[in-house]
Amino acid sequence: MAANRAALILLTALAPVSWGTTYAVTTEFLPPDRPLFTGLIRALPAGLLLLAVTRVLPRGAWWAKSAVLGALNIGAFFPLLFLSAYRLPGGMAAVVGSVGPLLVVALSALLLGQRPTVRNVLTGVVAAFGVSLVVLKAAGALDLVGVLAALAATASMSAGTVLTKRWGRPDGVGPLALTGWQLTAGGLLIAPLALLVEGAPPALDGRAAVGYLYLALANTAVAYWLWFRGIGRLTATQVTFLGPLSPLTAAVVGWAALGQTLTPLQLTGMALAFGATVVGQVGAGRGSVRSSGARLFSSAEENHRKVSMDVTGRALRR
Repeated sequence: MAANRAALILLTALAPVSWGTTYAVTTEFLPPDRPLFTGLIRALPAGLLLLAVTRVLPRGAWWAKSAVLGALNIGAFFPLLFLSAYRLPGGMAAVVGSVGPLLVVALSALLLGQRPTVRNVLTGVVAAFGVSLVVLKAAGALDLVGVLAALAATASMSAGTVLTKRWGRPDGVGPLALTGWQLTAGGLLIAPLALLVEGAPPALDGRAAVGYLYLALANTAVAYWLWFRGIGRLTATQVTFLGPLSPLTAAVVGWAALGQTLTPLQLTGMALAFGATVVGQVGAGRGSVRSSGARLFSSAEENHRKVSMDVTGRALRR
């Protein structure tokens, strides 16, 4: 049981690790200043591919739910993410996402009825403080629009994560189909905005084509399938505390491949944010285990009660 859960967490963790490479790919491979077009190409082809593979469409209320989830997780998140990636260094843009666990803890309390633990709140606050050290120290160097776009992207994704957990999936529908619905809905939302704001698509060379192919397949279709699969089987808090892997990956890639540097205070802020969210993930995992144990005990107790009542009823009838 523990091994299966560990494997599930590791597979889910591949999603934020993949997303951590987005910033380097965006700045090094893709046409400049095209966040909407980039979001569109990342989302819509992947969504249509998954729809073709699963051949399952939403039914009833799930048309509206898919549109809402697609807007939060894809339609708003992608353009804001790429806007921040174009205007900020990769590590800086990604580390802002460290406030995600704190937002998910708050939204889980409001929408899922999950009381926030002291551990989760404290680690979320420390993570946010670490982010503030990174951003405020470099306020003169970092682009304000890029910082706000990164924060808005994090808020959108956090809300989408909690609502995905709250609504679950229709009976008989797997995470692959749910991923296809959201990517398609989000891509269709981005399409008219991209045409209106950015005009006709840019000419693409081989380098850009490779970058977009990577984003659409590995970085989106596969990564989001793993992410939504994880949300369905883990708690929303536990999943979101995997988020620090994204800025950690981005920072490592930026340092190793792009020659980016960070000031000592910024490194301290990143260390606080990463350390706090990792500790928070461990706490969330333990809480999940305890909750699972409580549910198993409650279920066993309920079964025992039913059996006892059934035996008593038979005895009375006799």
